[in-house]
Amino acid sequence: MNWNIDPAHSTASFTVRHLAISNVRGNFSGVEGTIVTDDAGKPVSVSARIPVDTVNTGQPDRDGHLKSPDFFHAEQHTHITFEGSSVKDLGGNEYDISGTLTMHGESRPVTLRTEVTGPAKDPMSGAQKIGAEATVQLNRKDYGLTWNVALEAGGVLVSENVKVHLEIQAAQA
Repeated sequence: MNWNIDPAHSTASFTVRHLAISNVRGNFSGVEGTIVTDDAGKPVSVSARIPVDTVNTGQPDRDGHLKSPDFFHAEQHTHITFEGSSVKDLGGNEYDISGTLTMHGESRPVTLRTEVTGPAKDPMSGAQKIGAEATVQLNRKDYGLTWNVALEAGGVLVSENVKVHLEIQAAQA
């Protein structure tokens, strides 16, 4: 079965350590793409695109900096993409979906720990829908996101490690 990711009901969020003492959270909206499942509802493949210029941390100055060449360089690298084609069934509704994440012009293999739920009929649209929640931890330097500032007391302003959390809703195509 084919499912279209619903941009209005899907987000990609991130958490990163800031000043070595607290976390900054942000998200991207407008996630789009497709999920293919077999007849039993197991994911077979995933293709997703995230528009970089939708980044939102709740601080316009920081969002502007994240879109700049110091970080995502949104004018040149307009989307983050994931192409997942290898799925390991972990039992229940849990899967490891492995594929290629491309961000800032760099492509790397990643595995998303994913829970798939549904299907359920949406009473508003009448469409059959599934949900997916996925997590992964990335090193931003692997994707060329290297900007940083050293702190007087040691450490750096922005951690290299970024926790990513995806919440997806998709409608049957």
